[in-house]
Amino acid sequence: MALKVLIVDDEALARARLRTLLGDCRAPAASVEAEVANAAQALAWLQHHPVDVALIDIHMPGADGLRLAQLLRALPQPPVVVFVTAYAEHAVQAFELEAADYLTKPVRLERLQLALQKIERNNKQTRGLEPDFPEEVLVIQDRGRTERVPLSQVLYLKAELKYITVRTADRSYLLEGSLSELEDTYKVRFLRIHRNALIARRAVRSLEKYHDPLEGDGWAVRLNGVDELLLVSRRQLAAVRELVAG
Repeated sequence: MALKVLIVDDEALARARLRTLLGDCRAPAASVEAEVANAAQALAWLQHHPVDVALIDIHMPGADGLRLAQLLRALPQPPVVVFVTAYAEHAVQAFELEAADYLTKPVRLERLQLALQKIERNNKQTRGLEPDFPEEVLVIQDRGRTERVPLSQVLYLKAELKYITVRTADRSYLLEGSLSELEDTYKVRFLRIHRNALIARRAVRSLEKYHDPLEGDGWAVRLNGVDELLLVSRRQLAAVRELVAG
């Protein structure tokens, strides 16, 4: 069945473009139930017409999209929120509000389709329509014990001398192996940001300017779950920017 979608954007041309893109989406298909121009109209409509997904612009007159997302939580059947905006600087706030995705304008059909696929996949898992697959793990020898560390808990992998530091929110492990092999095996989960580091795509919080005593001015990435900053090489900067922007 098609996902029911509400479009919330104060610009008529932006709403029309989203409607056209949604009409081209397949697997899952999307049905535009309504389009409104501001947060007040969205709340009024959703009181009586629940939908699966709300595509919300952030910069709107009156209550902005971030405030609207907060208010939607109080609904009996809140929709999944996807922010659609020309501004990338609100990405951290968006994910703190548990938005399913964050799309930057001009929205590409492929990127919108990926967002809808993720929502549909999560819906099926919630309804129990997809089987649970075994959790992927890294097997680590640690002080005479064999540890199974779930990949879903790993925030970054950093090559140091002969070992790889495996960092979770709780602690660090040392793993023997090749960073390149881990990148090839788990490229869907991890992104290379430097010759010696991979980060979990899901954990990215922000990209920040940074001064390193050895390398000078540059950029670093901050992850949810750890305080330290991880340097981003110039070669990988574009890929990291795209990830942060969504």
